[in-house]
Amino acid sequence: MRRWAAAADAAARPQRADTATAVRYTLEELAACAPGRAVEVRVPPFGVTQAVSGTVHRRGTPPSVVETDAATWLALATGRLGWREALDSGVLHASGERCDLSAYLPLLRP
Repeated sequence: MRRWAAAADAAARPQRADTATAVRYTLEELAACAPGRAVEVRVPPFGVTQAVSGTVHRRGTPPSVVETDAATWLALATGRLGWREALDSGVLHASGERCDLSAYLPLLRP
């Protein structure tokens, strides 16, 4: 996470391996602070997790889905980008009744 953040702060392109590690780490953090399986959070191609208490999802498309790219997810997770700003700009797609993750973000401070 530190290497990704250092590259992002320097306006450099982070290494793919650093990005993958940072995405997986922050998805694990989200699942830990918002346990449950009501929302599926997808950050292709690096990871996916289920979080937030509520309706348990077992098969098929879950009732609530959040999907974005790695750079946007990490910006949200570190507070570099706000939830509403990401939604309004179209870089974040969220559907379903529990899909608003703004109460859990940022997960980490820059």
